[in-house]
Amino acid sequence: MNFKNVGTLSSALAISLGALGAHKLEPQLLANGTLEAWKTAALYHLVHSVALYFLAALQSRDPDPFARMTMWLWFGGILLFSGSLYGLALTQWPVLGPITPLGGLSFIAGWIILLFSRSKSF
Repeated sequence: MNFKNVGTLSSALAISLGALGAHKLEPQLLANGTLEAWKTAALYHLVHSVALYFLAALQSRDPDPFARMTMWLWFGGILLFSGSLYGLALTQWPVLGPITPLGGLSFIAGWIILLFSRSKSF
């Protein structure tokens, strides 16, 4: 998987979803009390997408299995954490609630594993 492309597209998607929530969906999200959840999803989505892009750029020069594992964990975190929060904000489907912490753990694990990476310039 080309994580530079994933990071780039995911960043564009995060900005788009943030704008969608702030403008088009704001009345609905305010009415059901989920605007903050949407904002949190967009923020974590964007931060980890940008981090994913830059780590992938470093990886292209200095491949490292720990950094690769970090990228997979961050990608999974975006899907699980931000994806479940977006879904909860729109649908309030309770089955999504337990998924969110798994995504958070994926983000945390990725950052901890990055400590062992040779890509120390990141």
